[in-house]
Amino acid sequence: MQRNYVMCVLEDIYTPIERTLIDAGRADAVRETRTIFQDTMKPQFIEVVEAALGRKVLAFMSQVCFDPDMSAEIFVLEPEGDDTAPEADAS
Repeated sequence: MQRNYVMCVLEDIYTPIERTLIDAGRADAVRETRTIFQDTMKPQFIEVVEAALGRKVLAFMSQVCFDPDMSAEIFVLEPEGDDTAPEADAS
């Protein structure tokens, strides 16, 4: 976690069924299924992070990788106090 970002990196994530599909050249099916699941669970994931941190989540993103076997879950938090990015100098 850093300022307004929370990133979770998970390793060894695939189930035996997913691994069978990946080994058979069907990584596209695994990616699609995981994307559908993440989209479905998005409200619950956001709720858990907001409850745990006491901060509003502005965005949630999820990405999988097949080699190496990993995924990344990223939450962008609403800035607090002076956590906003400095304004660009107009000059």
